[in-house]
Amino acid sequence: MALSNMLKMASLALLACASVAGAETLNSRLTGDLTPTHDPVIIREGDTYHVFSTGHGQRLIETRTSKDLIHWTAGGPVFTALPAWATKAIPGSDGMWAPDISFVNGRYRLYYSVSTFGSNRSAIGLATSPTLDPRAPNYGWRDEGLVIMSTKADDYNAIDPNFVIDREGRHWLTLGSFWTGIKLFELDKKTGKPLKTGERPISIARRPAPAGGPAPVEAPFIVDHGGYYWLMASYDYCCKGVNSTYYTVIGRSKAITGPYLGKDGSPMMQGGGTIFLHADLQEQQRWRGPGHAGWLHDRDGRDYVVYHAYDKQVNGAPTLRIAPVRWGADGWPVADY
Repeated sequence: MALSNMLKMASLALLACASVAGAETLNSRLTGDLTPTHDPVIIREGDTYHVFSTGHGQRLIETRTSKDLIHWTAGGPVFTALPAWATKAIPGSDGMWAPDISFVNGRYRLYYSVSTFGSNRSAIGLATSPTLDPRAPNYGWRDEGLVIMSTKADDYNAIDPNFVIDREGRHWLTLGSFWTGIKLFELDKKTGKPLKTGERPISIARRPAPAGGPAPVEAPFIVDHGGYYWLMASYDYCCKGVNSTYYTVIGRSKAITGPYLGKDGSPMMQGGGTIFLHADLQEQQRWRGPGHAGWLHDRDGRDYVVYHAYDKQVNGAPTLRIAPVRWGADGWPVADY
């Protein structure tokens, strides 16, 4: 090959690399009310996207809306006070954490967590509404009460719920944090509560604790795609600002009950899985601790992952992040974040 052609090809390669490195992402275009956002989930009703996330102070379950996935506006909180049952069940709690949103049997289902830090005396509650639009005449959240509760006698922690319907039409709720990991409960289709009272949950992910202490796993979310169920979970520590070590892994299984395996065959029941979201590279270092991922399969067939990350340029503020997901030739998802 002539030297001039070699130089031309090298120049084109460098331009291509520069173009990719400087490519505009959806995350780089997000604007509006993006902070503080912890534990987001996303859904679309009509022409409006809705994000629900952990509340702060008397704003129990934060809300945000957008018409284009780019410009976000904060709305009113879902609740301003805990339901009486939650105050009684979980003394000392004053917040609602990690909501999950879905549309089932003509109503929106909002599962949420009630707990206190460091304790597995926790509960999952449920609220429903016929619409997400506060301006609609039929808008209004109805609290449906306790769904699942964990106590010191249990080996799991009832927080971080995610609702999913399998391909046979069965309803499930996955949840969990620390302790013995991520659990799966089958639900009654009509009530959205456990199908069999007192039945032990199915374990689908855990991280065996090393000698030096715990190996955190939390925030499950299950996606049905391409003949597999895909389980996302967050490893390590959130909620420490720029010092957060959170990252998100993913595994897949032919059965919703597992076993979930990473691309390399590593079982998520042994702390395995494939890294899906990670912090910026050391030379960038802006976005730290990306995790607690949710999913949107939009009407045009596109997939998105929603999550929070801590912005080093804004004192570690927990910030809403959204990335398109493409499915690679090997069948595995890649987030363009």
